[in-house]
Amino acid sequence: MASSKRQTTMAKLNRERKVLEKRERKQEKKAARLAAAEAGLYDPETGEFVAAPAKADETDAEADADADTDA
Repeated sequence: MASSKRQTTMAKLNRERKVLEKRERKQEKKAARLAAAEAGLYDPETGEFVAAPAKADETDAEADADADTDA
């Protein structure tokens, strides 16, 4: 006698969907951390995001421009 296929219950489908969604969120977080680390905005040793370093070129140029207008 041939055995019939059992249908997957909605509860199992929902559990599997939640696992896949959690896995996707984890991958997105990992990608964001890697991108931030490459940009210098994430410290992997402490596990914290840090403020973006100020660009010295822009601040120096602005200070020179201000000095020229005051003189």
